[in-house]
Amino acid sequence: MSTTTKTPAAVAFVGSGPGDPGLLTVRAANLLRRADVVVLDRVARADFVARFAREDAEIVDAGHGDTGVPLTTASRAKLVVRTAKAAGKLGKDALVVRLMDGDPATFNGLAEEATALHKAGIPFEIVPGVSAATAVPAYAGIPLTHNGSRGVHVLSASDPKVDYARSAAADTTVVLFATAETLCDALVRLRDAGRDGETAVSVTTDGTTIHQKTHTFTLDEAEKALAGSGVTGAVVAVVGAPVSYRESLSWWENKPLFGWNVLVPRTKDQAGSMTDRLGDFGASSDIVPTISVEPPRTPQQMERAIKGLVTGRYEWIGFTSQNAVKAVREKFEEFGLDARAFAGLKIAAVGGVTADALREWGLEPDLVPSGEQSAKGLLEEWPEFDEQLDPINRVFLPRADIATDTLVAGLQEIGWEVDDVTAYRTVRAAPPAPEVREAIKSGKFDAVCFTSSSTVRNLVGIAGKPHATTIVACIGPATAKTAEEHGLRVDVMSTEPSAEALVDALADFGRSLALSAAEAGEAVRRPSERRTTGRRKAKA
Repeated sequence: MSTTTKTPAAVAFVGSGPGDPGLLTVRAANLLRRADVVVLDRVARADFVARFAREDAEIVDAGHGDTGVPLTTASRAKLVVRTAKAAGKLGKDALVVRLMDGDPATFNGLAEEATALHKAGIPFEIVPGVSAATAVPAYAGIPLTHNGSRGVHVLSASDPKVDYARSAAADTTVVLFATAETLCDALVRLRDAGRDGETAVSVTTDGTTIHQKTHTFTLDEAEKALAGSGVTGAVVAVVGAPVSYRESLSWWENKPLFGWNVLVPRTKDQAGSMTDRLGDFGASSDIVPTISVEPPRTPQQMERAIKGLVTGRYEWIGFTSQNAVKAVREKFEEFGLDARAFAGLKIAAVGGVTADALREWGLEPDLVPSGEQSAKGLLEEWPEFDEQLDPINRVFLPRADIATDTLVAGLQEIGWEVDDVTAYRTVRAAPPAPEVREAIKSGKFDAVCFTSSSTVRNLVGIAGKPHATTIVACIGPATAKTAEEHGLRVDVMSTEPSAEALVDALADFGRSLALSAAEAGEAVRRPSERRTTGRRKAKA
């Protein structure tokens, strides 16, 4: 008689990095995507995991027990073992990711947890992460070494057994992992152990995130400076000569949109390039969908057009949006077709974003407007039908149900027959959560980026007008006109009709605000920090 033994799942210890999701290693991101279970540390919370893990991945909190009491290192080790054994029921390839703050080998209990797995016969691997010890100072513009450096000491301020006399030499850089409660005592102990009181100190909170804030002072000033600083939570402090480089090397906190929270009224699928670009400039973004894209009520027209495309009914196909590309692609997949069906067909795209969506599908458009990227711009460059050169006189336009007739009428005027087919329907999205609506109306967003007239109309319809202090950025003159018609003052307009160009224009605006503040001798303040009770008014 045979017996079946359930094999525990493999465990991967993965470093989450210091806070910036962009610092997660490629190996770590791949393991998170594969994970069946993710065991979280106290800082690397579920919102971080959601960027990478599957929606059905189980989340286990290793920071606290069922009673809410923080777990000891030994208790966490037992929890990881139990989780791996329980996950074994998911199959032989089941994977548990133990996501640890920063680098797993630094102040995280890795040795105890990995030893417990070894004793239980559970396979594991260790994926190093970017350590806060080096990353946070780097984001603060502080190198840990320079020509006169002889060593770097990484210490935990919560450890009462630290011998600070070993770090008293002037050529030693000290990196302290601390909390607001333990930091001051550690700095005083370092000074009392012989470190010069004039030695520079930096203290960084929320390091490598858009909320990062860095304070600098001397060891002698530590008690007074920390008392009025408002420093809370976990911090990374640096003590030593390299702190002097911060004034010239601070790059992260000097980004043009650093700390800004920008409202992006687009669907999640469409917002990726914009949110990535905003992150490059130091901003966070909240996506609020203003439209919902749904299939046409009757699919027969679209299905006939796709079959006609395959059988050679059309000379051209014109795409006027990413959604149109997506709708046609989904129909192709439904019918078992691929990009080869476009052989011999000429392809037009209304602009760069739509063209990029086609290229992701392996299709290179034959026509993209070189000027205005709109239906009008596309029409201006579309060649007239020539019965001597064009064997077929018909164009397939897969579009939204609310698309205007400008393109259809214009193509007909230059000799083309047009099959204007509803490929998808656009409906107004449901209103966002009450707290989001309140944030929009009360000015908690620093800026809003409108990428079309419909995003203006729909955002105002489902959430109300942005506050007077919120910077309004529009992708082009048509969108700006709609914003002004809705009582909004347009502060920024991109020179090119693309999401990236719109964010670049907003970043230029942020730079101008910083420059004006510097010329006036004032501190740089985000728009949301200048909230008033007034409503935004359009220019007269």
